Amino acid sequence: MICGFIPKENIYFTDPYYQRDYWMRKSPELKKQNVYYLQKGKEAVIVDSTLVSPNGIIGTQDGKYLYVGDIGDKKTYRYTIASDGTLMERQLFVNQGSDGMTIDNKSNIYLTGNGVTVYNMRGEQIEHISIPARWTANVTFGGKHKNKLFITASEAIYIIDMKVRGG
Repeated sequence: MICGFIPKENIYFTDPYYQRDYWMRKSPELKKQNVYYLQKGKEAVIVDSTLVSPNGIIGTQDGKYLYVGDIGDKKTYRYTIASDGTLMERQLFVNQGSDGMTIDNKSNIYLTGNGVTVYNMRGEQIEHISIPARWTANVTFGGKHKNKLFITASEAIYIIDMKVRGG
């Protein structure tokens, strides 16, 4: 389970399935991978069942938008979040899927895969952070002032001092 954005003690999450050679189980328990919304005290509900393999997920600090990477279809979508938590107005954000993702205080979205690619809110690439590894999986801001970018990759973890902070 990939956890994501938590507005007002509720959470959106995805459930990608990656079979491992050493697992006893040889197929997923669920037939379809989805995007879910879990409200405090209630059961999770599917809010998008149309993606191939949803994975990375992050929401804006103001609670207006949710970004979901469809790693299986190599796309990332932006949704408008309704007041009841449902997702509306799905639109293609960029033609890049993502395992992990994060957002900074200027609302730029960071997607993983081949290094870390940074997009502004209009879906325009504004930066690419090259990493000397086969792939990058997760990315987040941390540190005392949330100005360090932590990147997990296939061979190592990288920490970069940033001029922006986590959003």
